[in-house]
Amino acid sequence: MKLNEHTKGIWYAAFSYLIWGFLPLYWKPLQSAGSVEILAHRILWSFLLMIAVMFLLKKKNSLTRDVKVLFGNKKQFLSVFTASLLISGNWVMYIWAVNTDHVVEASLGYYINPLVSVILGMLVLKEKLNSWQLVSFMLAACGVFLLTWQHGEFPWVAVSLALSFGLYGLVKKLGSFDSLTGLTFETMFVFPFAFIYLIYLQWNGEASFIYGGPSTTLLLWGAGLVTAVPLLCFAQGVKRISMTMIGFLQYIAPTIMLVLGVFLYHETFSQIHVISFTLIWIALLIFTVSRTKWANYLINRKKQNSLSAKI
Repeated sequence: MKLNEHTKGIWYAAFSYLIWGFLPLYWKPLQSAGSVEILAHRILWSFLLMIAVMFLLKKKNSLTRDVKVLFGNKKQFLSVFTASLLISGNWVMYIWAVNTDHVVEASLGYYINPLVSVILGMLVLKEKLNSWQLVSFMLAACGVFLLTWQHGEFPWVAVSLALSFGLYGLVKKLGSFDSLTGLTFETMFVFPFAFIYLIYLQWNGEASFIYGGPSTTLLLWGAGLVTAVPLLCFAQGVKRISMTMIGFLQYIAPTIMLVLGVFLYHETFSQIHVISFTLIWIALLIFTVSRTKWANYLINRKKQNSLSAKI
């Protein structure tokens, strides 16, 4: 049975979120390597993998052309360079959170990421919010406030993850390169720093790669694969399905992370966590429903009735 493009899109996007959700299982065994070394390997092998993919797909000529555009257009250069810094920062923060027993807080970050993205759209792209979306923001803010009050400190891990990925999405939206080329350029910018750092570790005998044993070496080598594959699947999915469907599917990853954090890694999940996450889940439900055709119909109907009453 041949799948239509919409169904393919759902499978591509769902698969990417499933991989992202289970990634803590991949990073946890690499705790001894340290977050920065893991990030360096993630960048190194992602870049080499993307170069190989571009050549296998016979996109050498288009890559050469895009390189000229990148370095000849100041706006494009700044866009890709900024995206590179943001995604690298997001990666290292996520790895650090997983390996220091902050998986639950990391899941919170990706739960509130859609709301952060809309705030950025409102502030930067001048997008307007309806009343439902404003209510969802207020509920989510209450959830974050409760967590802050309980811990006595701001949940900076969650907010940093949400902000960095939200800003990354905004920069990508403003850019013009396709997904393959964009990821290749983003890893290219930070590749020299990652390469030099890894050479330094190897030279001083402090590297986990090779010296950390076969399993650690294999996992570090595979970091590029588990980075690039979900990003490429997501890019294929987002082309084929609506943003509303993406909105529903994107909660797969943080939900899996939350379950892993609570039941597998036995992280703290108090009554305040339950209340806070419930508020955020309700906010996300309202936010997601507000983006459907049914909600838009009700809002427009209300506006028409209000206008008719004034006349």
